[in-house]
Amino acid sequence: MNNRDFRAHAHELADWMADYLENPDQYPVKPDLKPGDIKVQLPVAAPLDGEDFQTVFTDFKNIILPGMTHWQHPGFFAYFPANNSEPSILAEMLTATMGAQCMLWLTSPAAEELEERMMEWLRDILGLPKEFVGVIQDSSSSATLVAILSARERKSAFAINRRGFTPAERYRVYTSTQGHSSIDKDVKIAGIGIENLIKIETDEVFAMRPDKLEEAIIHDIAEGYIPLAVVSTFGTTSSTAIDPVGEIGMICKKYNCWHHVDASYSGTALMLPEIHALMPDIGCCDSFVVNPHKWMFTNFDCSAYFVRDKQVLINTFSILPEYLKTNEDKIVNNYRDWGVPLGRRFRALKLWFVIRTYGISGLQKKIRDHISFGQWLKEEILHTSGLELMAPVPFNLVCFRFHPQGMDDEPGLDVYNENILNKINHSGSVFLTHTRLNGRFVLRFVAGQTHTTIETVKKGWKYIIEAEKR
Repeated sequence: MNNRDFRAHAHELADWMADYLENPDQYPVKPDLKPGDIKVQLPVAAPLDGEDFQTVFTDFKNIILPGMTHWQHPGFFAYFPANNSEPSILAEMLTATMGAQCMLWLTSPAAEELEERMMEWLRDILGLPKEFVGVIQDSSSSATLVAILSARERKSAFAINRRGFTPAERYRVYTSTQGHSSIDKDVKIAGIGIENLIKIETDEVFAMRPDKLEEAIIHDIAEGYIPLAVVSTFGTTSSTAIDPVGEIGMICKKYNCWHHVDASYSGTALMLPEIHALMPDIGCCDSFVVNPHKWMFTNFDCSAYFVRDKQVLINTFSILPEYLKTNEDKIVNNYRDWGVPLGRRFRALKLWFVIRTYGISGLQKKIRDHISFGQWLKEEILHTSGLELMAPVPFNLVCFRFHPQGMDDEPGLDVYNENILNKINHSGSVFLTHTRLNGRFVLRFVAGQTHTTIETVKKGWKYIIEAEKR
């Protein structure tokens, strides 16, 4: 493809993208397909000779699009949003065009310095302590792994990096029973062992109980284990429950544990003073992660990881072969030393575009609107017979179930709600997901896409209510 053809096709794709953003509901929110339905349409071998772009693009529209779940669809109320926005998409186009490798200051000075400034902006927008420094990771899974590895090396005086584990390092990591499943994966990758991840009981609103945490730590010390780290959560995946991070932080300080706060989704709400006032001790930790690619209108992937002691982070991950040494090493941030991968994308550019385009006030308005949608739906459920609210609603995730009068058999209610969920998701109009709270099958409704309005929420909710009767 020459530059002339590229220019023509780029304009064609830009028009298609604008049309897609203007009418995201032109496709079913979730395709009604069986596994293998897409693959069978794809040739078993790659073409020997190149094909023209129009043929490729036509196949994209005819084969790929019908097999996509459309996360920006107005009927998408599942999982957590992975929202994007027009400025973020434009920045991604520029990033892809430059094709930069941003592992060192020298490999792209503007990328390093923009990332440094964006993490300062984001730290201040969220009200985190000034001593925190940040780096963009690809996901919270990676960020939490970075935290656990940093905790491991700080506790062992960086000996495990040198010589590996010995029988003396009987480490324990703690999180709540509502902690994200990525923590399980991370303790395995870090060599801690899944049997050494201790799940702490939660209270009636699904928040970690500090008394139970301290009990577990005391018990483990008596058994010869070494408490290593605690992962608390500001907005759990199942219900957006908020752990008492201040109390947990005090326990971590008492027993010399690393305290990592997972605020992957709900952390964005900390840009609102009224939310930050509910959790003034959110900075009572060693590290903190929030994902702008979930609720801050920035395309995946963009996970902001903050750490109080950057030297521990650098000492944990720094590798300096001769071919990567530069004259600027001692005076710049080489972000290849701030996480697992050496290679890095230019993620800061899209965050810069988003923050500048919306401004702090524009971002705050979006988040306030989304929270108001959740509060509206909470009131609808509380005042509608045959519906049951299953968890508090601090933000915009609403956990509920259908509970017809006289149906009090819990297994029966699980089946009843699962059947309704299946009907909804096979429709192509609305997409929901579920969780289990106190062992009960619960439906999750979260309205947080970039262009979601109260009208689209009400339309989706009406469809869900009617699904029970179908």
